[in-house]
Amino acid sequence: MQNIVSVSHLQKSFKTNQVLKDVSFTIPEGSIFALLGSNGAGKTTTVKILSTLSCADGGEATICGYNVATQGGHVRNCISLTGQFAAVDEVLTGRENLKLIAQLKRLPNAKAIAHQWLSLFNLEDAADRQVSTYSGGMRRRLDIAMSLMGNPKVLFLDEPTTGLDPQNRIAMWDMIKGLVAKGTTVFLTTQYLEEAEYLADNIAILHEGRIIAQGTASQLKEKMPERGMNLNFASEKAAAHAMKLLEQNDIAVDCVTQNLPSLEDVFLTLIGEKESEDNA
Repeated sequence: MQNIVSVSHLQKSFKTNQVLKDVSFTIPEGSIFALLGSNGAGKTTTVKILSTLSCADGGEATICGYNVATQGGHVRNCISLTGQFAAVDEVLTGRENLKLIAQLKRLPNAKAIAHQWLSLFNLEDAADRQVSTYSGGMRRRLDIAMSLMGNPKVLFLDEPTTGLDPQNRIAMWDMIKGLVAKGTTVFLTTQYLEEAEYLADNIAILHEGRIIAQGTASQLKEKMPERGMNLNFASEKAAAHAMKLLEQNDIAVDCVTQNLPSLEDVFLTLIGEKESEDNA
């Protein structure tokens, strides 16, 4: 697949604090990319630079073939951003929020478009209620619906499920999967490792301003040196005698599965190893 986002040696400092030291990665079109990192690792700073809300001090980034630093207008035409907190007007109704965004984007027939997005995000029953009465999950769905108006090619989701209960979080995951199935490329930042493992095609771990590991969830797990095996035997008798008699009696194994570490194990190990290297 063609890369729709390309980031090379990105750097950013705030006074004496160098938040991004050397960040590089690519994102194939039509995929979900997850950027993992602890609080303060630079995830939101990276998103702000790529969405043209902030300028990098060094390095280069392109989105849809446009340079983020010098062609910001073109970049903004093909992206959308949903931040950590829902950017909705609580005084307006859900329908009015959507109509406002449609008008700001100069989309034809704003009323019909608003109705369409209310239906897609299961907000029809609450369409004419003030957003101040919405639950956190409903506000998040409305926020993403507003972000998707105009069909952006790349959607930035900065910790989209923060503050949601487990049921709404799972519903949000399914929604994100559905967006990608329709062709949207998603850049996701999250602190929930199970979220990245469930959603992302590729994952990068950001630590102290650098990408210290990247790949699929399986590839990252393969980096862990200690792994085991689960053996499922055809009978209890075979299991009881397996360790001693497996080779001698040619006992059939029903299946063998590799016992890989969790993504959390990988994350904590890589962060710990990096900190140990830096201290040394």
